Amino acid sequence: MLTTWVVMPTCLPVVRRRCHTCASERFRANGKFRVNAHHKLIDVWLLALCATCGETTKITILERTNVRSVRPELLDRLHDNDPDLAAELLQDPLVRRRNRIALDWDDAWRLDTGGTDHLDREAIDVSVRFAARIPVRPVRLIAEGFGLSRAEVERLLTEGNLVSVVRLSGKLSGDFTFTLKR
Repeated sequence: MLTTWVVMPTCLPVVRRRCHTCASERFRANGKFRVNAHHKLIDVWLLALCATCGETTKITILERTNVRSVRPELLDRLHDNDPDLAAELLQDPLVRRRNRIALDWDDAWRLDTGGTDHLDREAIDVSVRFAARIPVRPVRLIAEGFGLSRAEVERLLTEGNLVSVVRLSGKLSGDFTFTLKR
């Protein structure tokens, strides 16, 4: 029987960018947008506050874009300060590259295993699904899901009792499956 685990975000990730005021590198996005119109052109920024000094930085979403080219639903979501839209835009690689930012997902996600009824079986097939592109080490997920130490998971991996089609070392942000043999 296949057990499904879900990696879910709990809040917006920390934005990694250098603060011009205090040289900190951590900003908290709260989902607030600033929309500024210049006749037929529109600029949109996602606002983030420095975790140390509280200085505001603007993450560029749209720059000098014709208002008619922006979908009305998107414009409504921007005006409503939709936090789901902020999460989507922060994960967009084009937005991150344009603004030279990185995301820090530490303490911004949780693992939902669906209970502990699967722990007593001899072989356990698990499908891990990501609700957002959150880079996490599979060894950490497996250790957290089964209540093991990371060293014990590494030992199971080297002994061949933990198998997967994907490589379980490094970080993953896409769905994968694995089998644990006891």
